[in-house]
Formats: sequence, C-alpha cells, structure tokens
Amino acid sequence: MDYLLDAGFENLTVLDISAKALKRTKSRLGGKAKKVNWIVSDVTDYEPETVFDVWHDRATFHFLTTNEEIAAYINLAKKAVAGFMTIGKFSDSEPRKCSGLNIRQYSESELQRQLDGGFEKIRCVIEDHRTPFGTTQNFLFCSFKRSVPNFF
Repeated sequence: MDYLLDAGFENLTVLDISAKALKRTKSRLGGKAKKVNWIVSDVTDYEPETVFDVWHDRATFHFLTTNEEIAAYINLAKKAVAGFMTIGKFSDSEPRKCSGLNIRQYSESELQRQLDGGFEKIRCVIEDHRTPFGTTQNFLFCSFKRSVPNFF
C-alpha cells in the first residue's frame, strides 16, 4: 500500500476480515490512510459498489477451503474486476495450515482452472517470502487478465 500511495495512485481500497489489522495499517500510514477506502469484511460476503481495474489478493485465496467459499470469491471477482487480478497464495509445497487455520493448496494449473471462464493467465512466478518471524514461505503469484466483460 505504501508504494502505491507514494507513487501517486488514487482510489485505493483495502479489504480485510480483521478490523485490528486494518487499524494497525492505518496507524502505520498516518495521514496517508485518509487516501484509502478501508473495508472490514469477509471477502466471500463483500458486496462491491464499484468495479476495480486491479485486484491484488495476497494470501486470501488459499484460506478458502470449501467449494461454496471458492465459488463466492470467483463470482465476486468476475463481477468486480474489470482489468487485472493477481493472486498470491502458498505454493503447493507448503503445509496445509497457516496460523492454525486450514488452507487449500493449488498448483499453477489448478489455480488457472478455478478462474477459467472469466480470466486468462498472464504469468505465474514462485517466490520465497521471508516472514517477520524469520521463516521462509514459498508463494505462487499468478497474474490474470479479465477475458470476459463483467456486468456490474
């Protein structure tokens, strides 16, 4: 978020299920936080009031473990994303839990299959992420382009 704000991007929205996490981020950003639309919601319950040019999901998708949650997320993305979407999730070599919560693992091709009928894969990369706790987590980041117009 910091980099986008520093680069002059506007009309930014951050959605998180945790009000506490958003409060911490707002505090860290100081006055710049006023330039962001902050939404506390479970992504599967979110009802957007706008269409987004870019959607960046860092470590949400792998927490969706039921077919209903996944379908709700994908329906939301098809409705709310007009341009590009990036999903960052644990690679399929990572454990099946994070912070005590179950996760669902996907290979690159499995993730792409989930988004068929609405998004075309642009590129995927695997990256090691160093956590604040000094551990390394292996992530898969995939970028997609909206292939079918959305009707908001």
